[in-house]
Amino acid sequence: MKKHRVSIVKYEKPYESVKTVIDMCGGLDHLPSGAKVFIKPNIVFWTKVCDFPKWGVITTSRVIEDVVRVLAEHGITDITIGEGIVADPKDKQTPAHAFETLGYKKLTEKYGVKTVNVMDRPFEKVDLGDGIELKFNTDILNSDFVVDIPPLKTHNQTMVSLGIKNLKGTIDIASRKKCHNADPEKDLHFHIARLADKMPPMLTVIDGIYTVERGPGFDGKMHRTNLLAASADVLSADLTGTRLLGHDPAQVPYLKHAAANRGRPADLSDVEIIGEKIEDAAVYHEYDFDYCSESSREIPVPLAKQGLDGLFYRKFDDTMCTYCTALNGLVLTAIRYAWKGEPWDNVEVLTGKAMEPSPGMKATILLGQCMYKKNKDHPDIQKMIAVKGCPPEPKKVVEALHEAGIEADPNLFAQAESLPGFFMARYQDRPEFEESFFRVE
Repeated sequence: MKKHRVSIVKYEKPYESVKTVIDMCGGLDHLPSGAKVFIKPNIVFWTKVCDFPKWGVITTSRVIEDVVRVLAEHGITDITIGEGIVADPKDKQTPAHAFETLGYKKLTEKYGVKTVNVMDRPFEKVDLGDGIELKFNTDILNSDFVVDIPPLKTHNQTMVSLGIKNLKGTIDIASRKKCHNADPEKDLHFHIARLADKMPPMLTVIDGIYTVERGPGFDGKMHRTNLLAASADVLSADLTGTRLLGHDPAQVPYLKHAAANRGRPADLSDVEIIGEKIEDAAVYHEYDFDYCSESSREIPVPLAKQGLDGLFYRKFDDTMCTYCTALNGLVLTAIRYAWKGEPWDNVEVLTGKAMEPSPGMKATILLGQCMYKKNKDHPDIQKMIAVKGCPPEPKKVVEALHEAGIEADPNLFAQAESLPGFFMARYQDRPEFEESFFRVE
């Protein structure tokens, strides 16, 4: 049986640790001379308004620069860093601010690196088989070599978010929404599993200097983990990364699909691990949020502990796309602060593309265009409160909550970009959480 090599090293020194993990796995053995290289970091979210807990949420600039330096020492001069940050496609300032703040401009000055906001560039339709067609960024498709650099994190919809999942940032918005469909067979996991299938030759470097559990966003729990893993085979990198997060890759739906598509096992039996041993390096990371389901409420456990009653905010599913997901946390935060101790009158909130109303609810909020289209004529809805839009406008969400008797503070929505700052406070004065890892000197 052919063995796919994955290296694991502890992060100890700038440049040296990254060079070691790449050399150990032979990650650049098939790098063509004079290659056009595309680097794909992960910047799942950004705000210009405040600092936020980047640690484990996005790829460190430290690893990005070290990879660029390794490529430069191989004689590579045509290097592009590209990402499609989750933001309004018309918003050009936020991606530019992210690239500037993370030091990518200095990489241009030092190494001639180019940066591209994927949303500003053309897309090409790619047939991934089994009736799946998605539009990918043309720059990555037409490169000679890809370096995929995801953080090491768990994910509340896909269990883990690693090399294959990181490529979702190179498809257009319509394709991203298509991945989050309501088809029980060709679902999110079915789509994600195919994202790497038509890519150029690829090196995956998993950045585990910082890790996050219950990701992918800033409301997860961050850790300083100091691990790097790399492989010239993205599936093997992801199988290994899943083990490092304390999970069985055979239980991760998109990895099961990806392994089956390649005729490979999902249990690491055809993977050769060199360097650190997984059993010594692995640290268990939760991936899901706990929910309370009782006769008088269905809400996240932290809200249940606060005493909220009369609210049925059903747990999100895989059909809720990234853009509504970003809003979901804000809505729950607003509801939490709106609680005054008196039960609400059986208010139900539905999200995603698959949920259906429950009989007996006094008011049903349909959050998003997809929910509205699916349930606008449903006979079990006594009072429909529709929040149309894709994604919905924050102002309309506030109006809907008020109509349902939930006096959410409009200022929370008006200042939504400042919300990450509240999460930042958890990591203040903790020396292991260093801003220097997200700068280029």
